[in-house]
Amino acid sequence: MTTARWLPLSLGLLLTTSSWTFAADYFVAPDGLDSNPGTKEAPFASIQHAETAAEPGDTVYLRGGTYRMQEADIARKRRIWAYVIHLRKSGKEGQPIRYFAYENERPVFDFSDVKPEGHRVHAFQVEGSWLHLRGIEVVGVQVTMTGHTQSICFANEGHHNVLERLSMHDGHAIGIYVVRGSDSLYLNCDAYNNHDPVSQGGRGGNVDGFGCHPRPGAKNNVFRGCRAWFNADDGFDCISADEAVRFENCWAFWNGYSSKFEARADGNGFKAGGYGVSPNPRAPRDIPRHVIQNCVSVGNKNSGFYANHHPGGCDWLNNTAYRNGANFNMLNRSTDFQKDVPGFGHVLKNNVAYGGRRAIVNIDEQECTLEANTFDNEIEVTKEDFVELKDNQQLSAARQADGSLPQMTFLKLSPNSKLIDAGVDVGLPLEGKAPDIGAFETK
Repeated sequence: MTTARWLPLSLGLLLTTSSWTFAADYFVAPDGLDSNPGTKEAPFASIQHAETAAEPGDTVYLRGGTYRMQEADIARKRRIWAYVIHLRKSGKEGQPIRYFAYENERPVFDFSDVKPEGHRVHAFQVEGSWLHLRGIEVVGVQVTMTGHTQSICFANEGHHNVLERLSMHDGHAIGIYVVRGSDSLYLNCDAYNNHDPVSQGGRGGNVDGFGCHPRPGAKNNVFRGCRAWFNADDGFDCISADEAVRFENCWAFWNGYSSKFEARADGNGFKAGGYGVSPNPRAPRDIPRHVIQNCVSVGNKNSGFYANHHPGGCDWLNNTAYRNGANFNMLNRSTDFQKDVPGFGHVLKNNVAYGGRRAIVNIDEQECTLEANTFDNEIEVTKEDFVELKDNQQLSAARQADGSLPQMTFLKLSPNSKLIDAGVDVGLPLEGKAPDIGAFETK
């Protein structure tokens, strides 16, 4: 039998027997069998089978090792899509269904052998709501079509989901992709070394680390503590979004390059908004205002922070850009979508741009709000303002035990930096008498 747990449904002071529910633990392992009962001693072989057993409040534990996925494992084919692992069953509020790596083990799902002809591969198609996925590693997701296409590691179309500590790398696919999902948190995830050498001439032009393009009603998607590097296209991309997206404490570096720094596709760190350059795009009546705060963008091929022809403003708060093609690029589209124009409506506060030849480009400063940025005040930033500028390998260091971003000295402010306590209040936590300028608040 599975391990039984009793979970409270209420946090009230008075609990009755009706306030509790039975919850079960199931186990999946590379050497398991779906004919097993799913216990720790006799685990299932597949997440797909575990889903049939799991109910709201249950936890499916994934044992460490490599799960070598095959085309026979494809759960569903629909038109041009092949959903390999298809999670459709939902949990409930306060009782999510959890798919967790077991303790400190490392479950790796390898999709290198899954090459369905004429299909876009979705390694994990998540359509259930109130789900929590944690600690899953995905590698080798393939592209088999040569035209305009894309494959995806995790596609979230459910609501109130948490995708946490996911690692998506060394494949042809986008890491996390969101179109219909809402009220979801993408926490402490990594997407790196992803490139599509098959479609559209092999430039990898659709391979972002994270893509969030919500349809109407798909609100409240937050990316927090995520990293994207060496992805062929952009690190984080929310083009064609009908609803606002938030990026908090995320890092984007070396996108648009291979790990050998061979040039590939666009290569922006954070591409926040836009609907292309068509004079008649599919755009919402109310243009969403994306928020990018406490983020770091380093060494990306094109722009570090990019408004991407957005026909409105976004909020750029306490970010640090270093040695990108252009550190900040606020290029907008006119509200009639007829031409590109210098950025308008943006709020930029407490941002650092250092290194490289262009701190900020394509902005109409009279039509934006700029305060306490290194590119609009009289503070001259020098290398002495930072503890460390050479060891950029710290950006890709191992995460901390709880999955949070690694501690590093790179780009942190030195104790005597002019940028400490030199910012303006934007509602973020602070350590001194006033906010620091940049992504890191000095303690």
